[in-house]
Amino acid sequence: MHHFEAGAATLRGEAAHHLGRVLRAEPGQLYELSNGESVWLARTERVGQDSIEFALVEPLPAQASRLRITLLLSIVKFDRFEWALEKAAELGADEIVPLCAERSENGLVSAAVKRAVRWERILLEASQQARRLRVPQLRAAAIAASAFTNAPDGIRLLLSERDGAAPMREALGTNAAPGDRTTVLPITLAIGPEGGWTDAEISAGAAAGFAAVSLGTAILRTETAVCAALAAVQYALGESRVTESNNASPAAARPEKRAAKR
Repeated sequence: MHHFEAGAATLRGEAAHHLGRVLRAEPGQLYELSNGESVWLARTERVGQDSIEFALVEPLPAQASRLRITLLLSIVKFDRFEWALEKAAELGADEIVPLCAERSENGLVSAAVKRAVRWERILLEASQQARRLRVPQLRAAAIAASAFTNAPDGIRLLLSERDGAAPMREALGTNAAPGDRTTVLPITLAIGPEGGWTDAEISAGAAAGFAAVSLGTAILRTETAVCAALAAVQYALGESRVTESNNASPAAARPEKRAAKR
């Protein structure tokens, strides 16, 4: 959904086709719509072949996170990589950069560009499931050293299983003190491939200001590390879901479906 205007909204494209043809939307049904900035409860007015028109009923409580999480995710076997994408979207990643790590398989790296459309669809559907305001942005695949250098300013953490990596709780703890919870807090997480980072990549990360951190003594698969790291960040630095929605009207409390921004 691109924008709301004059009490109405129109859904077009693939999302409209899916809602109308697959989910069989009908006039009078209620859905939650997001334009990336706000959320409204909306009533279906007209279902066409290529578009669906809605009347906006009432705004719903929506809380944008102060966290801006960039995930540098090493390319691994696609079934596991795509599962990781799904969970990253659900757990709050805002931007995802597929990494061509030195130990990523060459065949997977070469085929990654052809998967971009599929990966964007996975992110969209996962964002709808999690009722997120925005769909994470999928960036072009990048070499690890380049991605480290171009990472946003802020907290930069590189997940490592090597001796000497600090516990992640310590790295997050220094930023978890109460304060201005409205200030945007950029965080970049770099997660390696099977076999881990090479010495050159560890050095490149350190040179770019990444702190090597550990999730514990166990050696985790890439997709497991994604879930654990993002959950740890949300626990330490994220916001509670307790908002004025606790006093929401019955209409706002209905478990309606959300059409996330595309």
